Order: sequence, then C-alpha cells, then structure tokens
Amino acid sequence: MKFIKPGKVAVVLQGRHAGKKAVVIKNFDEGNKAHPFPHAIVAGIERYPLKITTSMGKKKVARRSRVKPFIKIVNYNHIMPTRYTLELENTKTLVTAETFKEPTQRKVARKAIKKIFQDKHAAGKNKWFFAKLRA
Repeated sequence: MKFIKPGKVAVVLQGRHAGKKAVVIKNFDEGNKAHPFPHAIVAGIERYPLKITTSMGKKKVARRSRVKPFIKIVNYNHIMPTRYTLELENTKTLVTAETFKEPTQRKVARKAIKKIFQDKHAAGKNKWFFAKLRA
C-alpha cells in the first residue's frame, strides 16, 4: 500500500502484540520469496513507560521510563496505519530481513531499538507513541 512507508506509526491488530503501537522500518509491497505477501518490518513497544510525578526520585523515574521493544515482520492485513509518523535515524541498517535469521542478531537489534525509543521518550517527543492505546 502506498501509504505504509518507513516512519509511519501503525497499530498491530493480530497476534501477541495486538493493540500495540509500532513504527514501520521497511515495507515490502510485493512481498518476497520467504514471505510471499505484502508485509513490513516493524519496531514497536511491548511494554510502555509508566506515568511519572514530580515527587518521584531519580531511580524510580529511571525505572518507570523503561521501554520494552519488539521487532517483527507483519502482514499489511494485520496492521492499521495511523496519521502519525516517527523519525527513526539509521534503523534501516539495524533491522533488515537478515536480522530475523539469527536470534543473536535479533537481540542486538532489539537493544539498539530500545536505546533509540528511550532517548526519544526522554526527549519528550512523540508523546502519543509512548502512551498506551486506550478506548
């Protein structure tokens, strides 16, 4: 689909990450040999950061600001694009189709995504992306 592009925020609709927000890293409109259907590589938030108040100490703030990310190959039918975008620098090189072949590579990529997400959250940008999806 022409509007599912890298940087676009989408909501995952199916599977263990259903209802979680994710950002498209790379899109495959035609599919490929391993996945012969239109799909995208997405990086999302499995566990969102918690609310912080002014009375909390540094240690508690650091703990509550943690983000648990996930990376996944998702069929276009199972993601719903939103109007939001999120600029992710150099993620194209971090997460590729080859990343999913080896669990250790996956772990390294997830760690890098975690750092990027936590830096973005600490900067106070993209507040909507780091909040739970509520009805």
